[in-house]
Amino acid sequence: MALIVQKYGGSSVADAECVKRVAQRIVTTKKAGNDVVVVVSAMGDTTDDLIDKAEQVSPLPPARELDMLLTAGERISMALLAMAIANLGHEARSFTGSQAGVITDGSHGKAKIIDVTPGRIRTALDEGSICIVAGFQGVSQGTKDITTLGRGGSDTTAVALAAALNADCCEIYTDVDGVFTADPRIVPAARRIPRISYEEMLEMAASGAKILHLRCVEYARRYNMPIHVRSSFSQKTGTWVVGSSDIEGHEMEQAIISGVAHDRSEAKITVVGVPDKVGEAATIFTVLSDAEINIDMIVQNVSAASTGRTDISFTLPVSDGQAALTALNKLKERIGFEALRYDDRVGKVSLIGAGMRSHPGVTATFFAAIADAGVNIEMISTSEIRISVVVGQDDVDTAVAAAHRAFDLDADQVEAVVYGGTGR
Repeated sequence: MALIVQKYGGSSVADAECVKRVAQRIVTTKKAGNDVVVVVSAMGDTTDDLIDKAEQVSPLPPARELDMLLTAGERISMALLAMAIANLGHEARSFTGSQAGVITDGSHGKAKIIDVTPGRIRTALDEGSICIVAGFQGVSQGTKDITTLGRGGSDTTAVALAAALNADCCEIYTDVDGVFTADPRIVPAARRIPRISYEEMLEMAASGAKILHLRCVEYARRYNMPIHVRSSFSQKTGTWVVGSSDIEGHEMEQAIISGVAHDRSEAKITVVGVPDKVGEAATIFTVLSDAEINIDMIVQNVSAASTGRTDISFTLPVSDGQAALTALNKLKERIGFEALRYDDRVGKVSLIGAGMRSHPGVTATFFAAIADAGVNIEMISTSEIRISVVVGQDDVDTAVAAAHRAFDLDADQVEAVVYGGTGR
């Protein structure tokens, strides 16, 4: 008997018919002789609708009360799913995040999981029940308040529960048939990746691929928990996210490039005319750190000999743009830089693949493909298994498609299908 943790996203439980279809799949897994724990997201666009309602009532709702409101979405999903399973003749018990033992810090809206103590889940499993857990939420260790984990939090909940329960695997059900070499909405000929390493999946998630949340993959790698990404709308095999050694055991030689990811949620700030003196860059990024702003790519120009000044450009989440500009403007007199430039019409395109470590020429091929497509590169950043470039937002689709073709990632026949979801 195996213990399987399954997670179903909002599009998988978008309405009553979807809930009943998911219940059938869960019961089938149970009938196969497995213990089953299920983590659910809110139905469809429920979370966005609740945020809209909160903003209609208050332009700046208290963080504690907003968390209390938003967790209602998952509680609705878990109760309805438990009812649907009961209707199929199996006992299911629903649990909120706090009842399931998901312990977090006290940061409302973006809490981090500190510990998982799934005593009640284990007891219910021992009594033969299917356990349904509300994703995206937990309880603060210090204040005992309800907290939410931020976007993608249900993925993280599922992997954390799987690790705490020592499950055999964590199945993440979504609206596509696995992890693809590019977003099927942009590249219809994208190819499904049968197996991908934690490291490559981390780079893809960090580079904008929406299939798995970054924290979820980090958690899985830390506890060596296999993730099986599948569609709740089909019976196709999906993609396994596993350790590198598990991939090497299945493939004689790993593909050079795993995929092309993109991200339109970033902006670029350029600090113009920074005096080229020791410590100025440290001062700039310390202020941004104090404002809890995450920086992605950084480029510093060579200092101009005539002026002794340089420009520093960096990218950050567009949602943090105004806060960053406010923080930096307070430094203008202290540092003496000339101006700030802000551009939110940019996008990031990333090439990811562990195989590029041992294959020269990947960078040249990537840049040549983008140049041949008539796309200008504004910034470049690299890691051992990733090359990222910043381009104009209108050029993102063109750059993704060009890079995908350049590395022969197109499938012979279209296999990428997006089954549901509004993309909201």
